[in-house]
Amino acid sequence: MQRLRRPQPRRGGFTLLEILIVLSIIGVIAAMVVPQLIGQQREANIKASRANIKGLESAVKLYAVSQAGQYPQGGQEALTVLLQPTVGSDGRTTEPLLRSVPMDAWQRPLFYEYPNTKSNIDEPAIWSAGPNGINENGAGDDINNWSQATSL
Repeated sequence: MQRLRRPQPRRGGFTLLEILIVLSIIGVIAAMVVPQLIGQQREANIKASRANIKGLESAVKLYAVSQAGQYPQGGQEALTVLLQPTVGSDGRTTEPLLRSVPMDAWQRPLFYEYPNTKSNIDEPAIWSAGPNGINENGAGDDINNWSQATSL
């Protein structure tokens, strides 16, 4: 007796046309989402840089408190005093205020200047070169601690 073979169901798969349609849909979605994500990353970097500027500003103010109101004088090189133990005006030695000089969100060093020639306040000027990476002395897209735009 001969057995009858049942027809085997055909294995399902995707056709080339179906795969191309799915890839084009993914491409359209990516084209809409990626620019939004890039804008969000830029804003996040700006906010992180503002926070780093505020942190450096706090460390400099703590230094000034221990030094009878005197901020570190000069440019970035003046920040090295924050990396070393300090002797306060009362003669006590304190731990370094910073482990390393803070960087902006793009991993570039922050700029520092005291006396401040950028604004009429008697506090140090601290700024980042901003998203374009070009130091414009606190102007342009630089992120600084003396304009209203840097408030968190």
